[in-house]
Amino acid sequence: MKSLYLEDFRPGDRFESPGITMTEGAIIDFALHFDSQPIHMDREAAKESMYGGLIASGIHTIAVTFRALLMTGLLANNLGSPGFDELRWLRPVRPGDTLRAIAEVLEVRPSSSRADRGSVRFKCTTLNQQGEPVQTVICNQMLRRRPADAEP
Repeated sequence: MKSLYLEDFRPGDRFESPGITMTEGAIIDFALHFDSQPIHMDREAAKESMYGGLIASGIHTIAVTFRALLMTGLLANNLGSPGFDELRWLRPVRPGDTLRAIAEVLEVRPSSSRADRGSVRFKCTTLNQQGEPVQTVICNQMLRRRPADAEP
């Protein structure tokens, strides 16, 4: 995919990532380091939970979603993010699930104070292998504008 600049985005544009499979080892490893709740790292305790088994941390899911979006090249000219809005976890993510992200452009806004950048607001939906949404989030990204010497 070519490097996209702010000018390349239009409201309604959609981008889809490849899939990333969530292994049991990755789920447990993430939990051990960042979200050490039993439902994320202890198979036996997770069986007794309302989920009936091990599930990925929602924090892990948002991290995988962002990784999937980076894999598309969509954010090659990313300058950072002022944050996420409206984060919702809709279904548990289980070992063996393959997640992919779909980003839809909601808004494109050139910066009023910095001519070299602007912001893009995306609605990101993370789907499992059955096409069921497991997470939604509004992503706000600062992106470079196309330099005068760059090809459109």
